[in-house]
Amino acid sequence: MNKQAVAHYLCRITSWGSLLFLIPALVSLFYGEWDALKAFLEVAIGVAVLSLPMAILKPKESDMFAKEALMIVALLWVIYPVAGALPFWLSGEIPSFVDAVFESVSGFTTTGSTILTDIESMSHGMLFWRSFTHWVGGMGVLVLAIAILPANKATMYLMRAECAGPQVGKLTPKGRTSARYLYIIYGVLTVALTVLLILGGMPVFDSICHAMGTAGTGGFGIKNNGIAFYNSKYIEYVLTVGMIVFGVNFSIYYLILTGHIKTVLRNAELRVYLIIILLATGLIMGSNILIHPDPEENFRSAVFQVSSIMTSTGFGTDDYALWPEFSQMVLLMLMFIGACAGSTGGGLKVQRIIIMFKSVKKFVRQTLSPKCVYVLKGEDKTMDTATVHGVQTYFILYTGLLFISLLLVSFDNNDFATSFSSVVTCINNIGPGLNKVGPTQNFSFFSNFAKIILSFDMLLGRLECLPVIVMLSPSVWRNKF
Repeated sequence: MNKQAVAHYLCRITSWGSLLFLIPALVSLFYGEWDALKAFLEVAIGVAVLSLPMAILKPKESDMFAKEALMIVALLWVIYPVAGALPFWLSGEIPSFVDAVFESVSGFTTTGSTILTDIESMSHGMLFWRSFTHWVGGMGVLVLAIAILPANKATMYLMRAECAGPQVGKLTPKGRTSARYLYIIYGVLTVALTVLLILGGMPVFDSICHAMGTAGTGGFGIKNNGIAFYNSKYIEYVLTVGMIVFGVNFSIYYLILTGHIKTVLRNAELRVYLIIILLATGLIMGSNILIHPDPEENFRSAVFQVSSIMTSTGFGTDDYALWPEFSQMVLLMLMFIGACAGSTGGGLKVQRIIIMFKSVKKFVRQTLSPKCVYVLKGEDKTMDTATVHGVQTYFILYTGLLFISLLLVSFDNNDFATSFSSVVTCINNIGPGLNKVGPTQNFSFFSNFAKIILSFDMLLGRLECLPVIVMLSPSVWRNKF
């Protein structure tokens, strides 16, 4: 492994990342929050000083391949959350460093699980920083770096390692151009959502924070009561549509902009994604009819929670812990399914569910007719064996890590629903779970050990396991691979 190249690119991207701390610093300056301002400036300067020397010093050999890219991605997703935790800790707004790291990891991985018991007591700068970590982490810190750094032959390896999923591609022949298109679409949609929220009467600061939380499908709120604080049907519907929009594969929007409407209409993942949302909403409405006898209220509550959970955003307008067991099980299933591949959402991804379903169907048909040859197709194209095996391998790895995490978290001796849903919601980057980690609760009661395990789960879910496994593999660190 080319360790010098890994160190160079890590420091190069981290040095650019130090500028991110200046944005919440300006917010703190605007509101006259001097402790928060000092914390952001200290971290920005510290990160820049530590990373610039190695960033300037070019390695003797700059060649990079898959293993170097995976290592950079994994290490970067450790460095950024740890650095992101420092403002919380240095300002004293989150006194425990483990809690600060948990909150930061939750922000960058767009999970939205929190240890905060009184969100409104935080300064404007820190509230903005929490939501801003969602926005940066949603599209990916490396995608942002690729968009602004000079292009080279390592770009596509980094894009592939960062944008995990069952099918990795690019919008244009150049990875750097693809990254720029992604962020342009991402930024325009975020601004549009912000404007719509302002038009609905939400304050400007609140609108910006909620738009960033929705865009990154993260779900950090700035009010103790969440979205319910605003008591506005308009805001709920706008956020519902926003969550669904950001749960769609971003290549769909590029295809729309370039006039490939027919290709969009034929997209199987998009159709299945929308069908699942409609079906889950209908099932929950039927189950909740006694709780919400008014049809409009029933629909609004169901579709908001379904969209929030499936896209892994985690916003809440209703305490679904009080819903019938059937409705809660529907939401639990949505936690596993997740949003579309190539979106900011978490979960297994709809595309993987489709591929696994087709694999099972093929297996059954071949068992019944051994002499027949069946092929898997996706978007009218034959699906290559590597993609199918990759999905199957990921599912096995995902399941194994989920149960190992559950075993470790169970040392806290909580009830099964709490332990299981806490692991599921973290590894799928959802946010809220069931029982003690429900939509009106938080993760503050967990031990430091459990918080570290759950933070690790959030990283596994965001990076879809492989980069983290590569980082922890001793063989990768040897000169010969």
